[in-house]
Amino acid sequence: MNRSFSISQYPDVKAVTNQLDHLIKLPIYSIKRDKLKQYESEYFEAKCTQSKAMIEEAMQIIPGGVQHNLAFNHPFPLVFTKAEGAYLYDIDGNRYYDFLQAGGPTVLGSNPAAVREKVIELLNDCGPSTGLFHEYEYKLGRKIAESIPNVDMFRMLGSGTEACMAAIRVARLATKHKNVIKMGGAYHGWSDQLAYGIRVPGSKWTQAHGVPRYIFKHTQEFFPNDLNDLERKLRFNRLRGDTAAVMIEPVGPESGTRPVDMEFNKGVEALCRKYGALLIFDEVVTAFRIGMSGAQGYYGVSPDLTVFGKVVAGGYPGAGGLGGKREYMKYLGAGIGEKHKKAMVGGTMAANPLSCVAGYYTLCEIERTGAIEQSGRMADRLTAGLQSLIHKYELPFVAFNQGSICHLETVGTMHFAINWSKPWQIPSILKETSRRKKEMEHMGAAYMAEGIVTLAGSRMYTSGAYTEDMIDDVLGRFDRIFSHVALLEEK
Repeated sequence: MNRSFSISQYPDVKAVTNQLDHLIKLPIYSIKRDKLKQYESEYFEAKCTQSKAMIEEAMQIIPGGVQHNLAFNHPFPLVFTKAEGAYLYDIDGNRYYDFLQAGGPTVLGSNPAAVREKVIELLNDCGPSTGLFHEYEYKLGRKIAESIPNVDMFRMLGSGTEACMAAIRVARLATKHKNVIKMGGAYHGWSDQLAYGIRVPGSKWTQAHGVPRYIFKHTQEFFPNDLNDLERKLRFNRLRGDTAAVMIEPVGPESGTRPVDMEFNKGVEALCRKYGALLIFDEVVTAFRIGMSGAQGYYGVSPDLTVFGKVVAGGYPGAGGLGGKREYMKYLGAGIGEKHKKAMVGGTMAANPLSCVAGYYTLCEIERTGAIEQSGRMADRLTAGLQSLIHKYELPFVAFNQGSICHLETVGTMHFAINWSKPWQIPSILKETSRRKKEMEHMGAAYMAEGIVTLAGSRMYTSGAYTEDMIDDVLGRFDRIFSHVALLEEK
């Protein structure tokens, strides 16, 4: 098992949390309005004309103009036509540093030739899908099982959302318990029962529009990094059907936006063993980014089930899967003749040859090139530079990283929480998070105009394609942006 990781030094969680607590109590600092207008006119309106025209047409066909929230940015989404290494290119020919990384999976950088050539070879020989077994289904599953310490078996699925759904079904079958407790604020896909407590801890059903409230009868959330709160929920569930599973993002909700203590995951594991619940690690982002052995290898924890996402197809379509211990994965057995009940899991396009060959060679290349360690070094350099700039301009911003997952919190939108013992505060909290989210979009527009693509203006993933010179150039662009940040005037 590869024991190299992208995390060189674990963040001081207490210090980061204190900084974030302070940030959300302060007035908002954001890009100056005159500078924002300048970016809008001189960059977006003048240099992104083809993007604007295409998005205006797309809005007549596609709700909102884009197919995914990550593709939206202020003042209008850009149309990207080329991805190569650390760079993205839009339809107008503008070049950008890519810190979105397709939401996290492209640890090698975008469109690596070594993987692309194998995909083209596969397409020439077989085509993308046959509906039948292909050798790379086995090769990919074996590679994942050899890399991740607690994955004895692996079942390929179409997405991380599907894998989360399958994990819950397996947990209920295996334990014969009803309830699922998830980490508050964490995102485990958009299925009905897991659209609970997302983004803001304590939000319960308030963000799950279109989902009947009764769906959440057996779903609960606990406050991140709070083992006492988790045990209270586990103890309570003993009186109401017990707990089938505890589901967490191991670095903290939203890819560690609210980071957790180093020993937190071991504490969760101990509570799961005490109360007979399965431990589910959502490693959609962390697997093969924190290390070849995932976050579970880094923390030294043994989850029963592990959810995988986009990286297992190398950023190609058909990207998700569920792995775990043999005694639980048996509930996902295909075919007939099994003596035990099986989880209802389907997907005609799951484990198609294209996805599996791309995933297999991606993981091989990540390991061969040392992309995980390189991306971690570049993230350390980026974070240190951002912290220096924050100090230079005396801004209240917070920058930290967990390996190659970097956070730049300018308004602290994701750090708010809802306390249901004080329900009168809920409307003002939701209003404040909405107001701050708007300023995240404005900051994100400034980053984009300076050639930096981020995730929602607050998160950045590095890849093995980055070099020190690139990171230094990026920091120079952030320097220009921060020089135009000021206290937002209240209207």
